[in-house]
Amino acid sequence: MTYSIVAKDPETGEYGVIVASRFFATGALVPHLRGGKCAVATQAFVNPIWGIEAANRLALGESAREVVADLVARDGGEAIRQIHMIDADGRIAAHTGARCTDWCGHQSGPGVSVAGNMLAGEAVVANTLASYLAHMHLPFGPRLITAMEAGAQAGGDKRGTQSAALVIHRTEDYPWLSLRADDHPNPLAEMWRLFDVAHERFVHVAEALPTGKNFSGVTDRTSIDAAIQTAEAKRKASGRPSRSFATDL
Repeated sequence: MTYSIVAKDPETGEYGVIVASRFFATGALVPHLRGGKCAVATQAFVNPIWGIEAANRLALGESAREVVADLVARDGGEAIRQIHMIDADGRIAAHTGARCTDWCGHQSGPGVSVAGNMLAGEAVVANTLASYLAHMHLPFGPRLITAMEAGAQAGGDKRGTQSAALVIHRTEDYPWLSLRADDHPNPLAEMWRLFDVAHERFVHVAEALPTGKNFSGVTDRTSIDAAIQTAEAKRKASGRPSRSFATDL
């Protein structure tokens, strides 16, 4: 019912998870990340404890392969589970249970893994991975969405798609960006709209948030407001209207 990407951007060090599913609010249970350390997606007959535990253990330095093997060994429901992850060293591990609904499986490339179940066919995963690797020139977020669209064009979830989510972490355990379309007729298109809206104001505020190395963050709004104004001027100069539903934009 779901397909997803876990990846680490080689240029920025950002970790990301993007997921789409014919299931309500897939973003609530599938993605699990720890800033600068790992990304995990747990799905199929989802066990969210797999995601939480895996992310915590990877953040402490365990390898992806060790964590997957231990989760599978301990869970009597492993045959109906699917998980894939990338650790702090960029190592990937995945598990697709023997009783996950066809088509199901996983594939990986340098710094990226794609996995899915209840899909239209193997091409969903293969095309998603190929698209990701073919668009390394794109910024991380657009690369992830573009890749998922390639999977959708190959059939995606064979029942259709109801929800999607995109989560990107930089150095912190809180997300730099977290977007969700929980119940939408075209959730991947909604990811694009939300991504555009986030870049009107939100990401400029996110740049100023406190971090583990800068406990106070930026406390003077001057630079934030200037960045927002610059972004707005560029958008208007290019003739692009705001994509926000907020009435004051």
